[in-house]
Amino acid sequence: MYLRKGPGPHVVTLPDGTQMSRADLPPIGTTRWVARRKEAVVHGVQAGLITRDEAIERYDLSDEELAGWEEARNAFGANGLKTTLIQKFRQS
Repeated sequence: MYLRKGPGPHVVTLPDGTQMSRADLPPIGTTRWVARRKEAVVHGVQAGLITRDEAIERYDLSDEELAGWEEARNAFGANGLKTTLIQKFRQS
């Protein structure tokens, strides 16, 4: 099997000690965003697995949308990425 080497690392270690690879990222072109997928993208960007620009292009996101995910994840954890809880967190 031939793996094309792309830029950046193929595996990173997250702050909690778990390892994340490019295979753990959502598929290219994902349009249905659940909290788990959003968190994977945020972790990938913050850990240096993919660049911010690559994530924006790969998933057709706006810079503001990705920044909002990062802020919600940093402020409220994984629950902050759930769309059903967005209004609750924004009111606080």
